[in-house]
Amino acid sequence: MKVAVVGATGLVGEVMLKVLEERNFPISELIPVASERSIGKLISYKGNEYKVVGMQDAIEMKPNVALFSAGGDTSLEWAPKFAEAGITVIDNSSAWRMDHSKQLVVPEINADTLTSEDKIIANPNCSTIQMVLALAPLHKKYRIKRVVVSTYQSISGTGVKAVKQLENELAGIKGEMAYHYPIHQNAIPHCDVFEENGYTKEEMKLVRETQKILNDRTIAITATAVRIPTTGGHSEAVNVEFENDFDLSEVRQLLNESEGIVVQDNIDVNMYPMPIYANGKDDVFVGRIRRDGSQPNTLNMWIVSDNLRKGAATNTVQIAEYLLNKKLL
Repeated sequence: MKVAVVGATGLVGEVMLKVLEERNFPISELIPVASERSIGKLISYKGNEYKVVGMQDAIEMKPNVALFSAGGDTSLEWAPKFAEAGITVIDNSSAWRMDHSKQLVVPEINADTLTSEDKIIANPNCSTIQMVLALAPLHKKYRIKRVVVSTYQSISGTGVKAVKQLENELAGIKGEMAYHYPIHQNAIPHCDVFEENGYTKEEMKLVRETQKILNDRTIAITATAVRIPTTGGHSEAVNVEFENDFDLSEVRQLLNESEGIVVQDNIDVNMYPMPIYANGKDDVFVGRIRRDGSQPNTLNMWIVSDNLRKGAATNTVQIAEYLLNKKLL
């Protein structure tokens, strides 16, 4: 299995390589791909060194699958070229997510929609993945009417520049700013760019992607996305109104039995999910599960996951694993 990792020198690309190694994905030849300024650099994988190549060279090397994490513009330009060469692309950018001809996949929920015809497959946004993983089994059982979500997102979701900004601020160094404001000891209610409706792109991703993945455009969703000074792991306060009533113990059981979810919900011993403990793990952690007393059939949850792993790299690799297991590669 020839595997190209496009954006191999970036934050998510580095985690992809780590996840591929940890999960022992069957790679006969690794092709690290990056922008022109990184061509020729050496990438270490399983004790061997591989030279970074450019996009066209990567296509000519004919990998079976290309895992993309190189930004939307790069993806729009190059993913079709890889696909035309018969290479399956799993793309981590926002470029193809809302394209009606492309599948938007969280393997535990909707991998069964994939066929050998799907040559460009979209990986959802990090904040969407962790939320839908918890929502999917509950939607199946109780039917979701409305979701209100507030996110508390790690700076690693912005990239290396943001991590460096926080490091500089902690050290008292004046340096390049990833944000309009300091992030140390701050919370910035501004993730991605603002759209005409006053919501940020990140907030609207939670709306549009959730509806697409759950295959239900009737679900009403509203979101507020906030950047906080943590370096790994997104957290979400999620309020869900259902059509049907629920039993809290059954909710916990449904979540417990769902692949990829770990329930951490025991307030007697102060057990609840936190990004400091989710960092470096592949699971989605759910806690603070409680009934909303202000209106019927409504549930509150606190959902935490590592945004670079299940929110990006791990989900991408899991899609590749599914394709391989189903002989779709």
